[in-house]
Amino acid sequence: MDSKQFREAAKSSIDDIVNYYETVEQRRVVSSVEPGYLRKLLPEEAPQDGEAWADIQKDLEAKVLPGITHWQSPNFLAWFPSSSSYPAMLGEMWSTAFTGAAFNWICSPVVTELETIVLDWVAKAFSLPECYLSTGPTNGGGVIHGTASEAIATVLVAARDKYLREATEHITDEEEREDAIALRRSKLVALGSAATHSATKKAAQIAGVRFRAVPVYAADGYKMTGAELRKTVVALRARGLEPFYLTATLGTTDTCAIDDMDSVADVLEELAPAGQPGEIWVHVDAAYAGSALICPEYQHLTPVLARFHSFNANLHKWLLVNFDCSVLFVRNRKHLIDALSVTLPILRNAHSDSGLVTDYRDWQIPFGRRFRSLKVWFVIRTYGVNGLRAHIRKHVGFAEQFAELLKGRPDLFEIVTGPRFALTVFKLKGRGDGVKLEEQNALTKKMYDAVLADGKIFPSSTVVGDVFAIRHCPATPFVEAHHVVKHFEILVEAAEKTLAQS
Repeated sequence: MDSKQFREAAKSSIDDIVNYYETVEQRRVVSSVEPGYLRKLLPEEAPQDGEAWADIQKDLEAKVLPGITHWQSPNFLAWFPSSSSYPAMLGEMWSTAFTGAAFNWICSPVVTELETIVLDWVAKAFSLPECYLSTGPTNGGGVIHGTASEAIATVLVAARDKYLREATEHITDEEEREDAIALRRSKLVALGSAATHSATKKAAQIAGVRFRAVPVYAADGYKMTGAELRKTVVALRARGLEPFYLTATLGTTDTCAIDDMDSVADVLEELAPAGQPGEIWVHVDAAYAGSALICPEYQHLTPVLARFHSFNANLHKWLLVNFDCSVLFVRNRKHLIDALSVTLPILRNAHSDSGLVTDYRDWQIPFGRRFRSLKVWFVIRTYGVNGLRAHIRKHVGFAEQFAELLKGRPDLFEIVTGPRFALTVFKLKGRGDGVKLEEQNALTKKMYDAVLADGKIFPSSTVVGDVFAIRHCPATPFVEAHHVVKHFEILVEAAEKTLAQS
């Protein structure tokens, strides 16, 4: 493909992409293909000779789109959104054009410097404590990772190495110190609440340490409390185990609960004082709800973050930056660099050796990195902070609208949690009073399965406190108020049919 052919193919592709977005609402949200559908449509071997772009383009509609679940549809309500916007797409296009591994500053200075500047913009827009700025007093700063799972794995590894290094720094004999580290590592425990995303458990597996969950209860709104954390830490230490890391969550996956950050910080200050060997690294996972911090009405949640070690939010979930883009902020970059820096002779250069530049390869597990900050820059400049606030507030309003509709049918529905951060969790009540939880669960699941089979909307389900519930999260970029009304009408129809058949 030469430049002329590329220009024609690109223009045609952009037309197709715009048309897809303008008609996505008309498509069934969830793909209905059977597993293995694509193998039947594609040849067993790669083509020996090149094909015309027009033929390849035809196969997008005929073979690719049938296997797509349409996350940008206003009827996609499942899990959390995966944001998209035209400015972010342009950023991806230019990033691809500039393609390079960008593992250190000299690879392309702007890749590093724009990331540092843009993440300072984000930190200030979120009203994060000053310690998370690249210019802050604690040598902190931000870095873009692919996903929250990657960010959590990265800081957990840094926390592990920091804990072990501090616990054994008094041992001068190298072999004896290695033995001591191996022994201590076998006792390390990473913590998260029972509502914490599975990313923390997976990170613990990767790091070769244990994982334990702090219980959460309906009476506490499914948030982790300092009291329950205390019980867990004390019990583990009584068994000779050593908690070294905790994921606290701002917006849990099931219900968007916010852990009791102040009580968590108070308990850890007592049991594992900050700045002393044995302190417990606290990472705040705000993968979805963190984007709401751009709105002043949520910024009362940020001061306590100064008492913790790191924070992440996925801009690709709710802030119009296409996947993937998870921003990670640390209060002290040294701990990442100590754990992850490997310098080979081939990587040496005067700028890195001077210590005056940032080499982001030392802030992550992969070596190479993409120019992700370009799409963030494009989005922020296109929408402005005020435009992004309006985007968040619109969805919060839609969730409040949906909750009011649910409350208007108390004969059918009961809200389990929310609305919170544009998420409402609800269940089917069942007929009459005194319906047992098991019957409610069965009816709600039957209704949910019927909604999925119908295919007009795609919510997700969860189980919280033994309650089977449906999650409604109207936060895709193209959802509007009339869609929310339509969602509710579909749910009402399914609920009435389910009850009639019970």
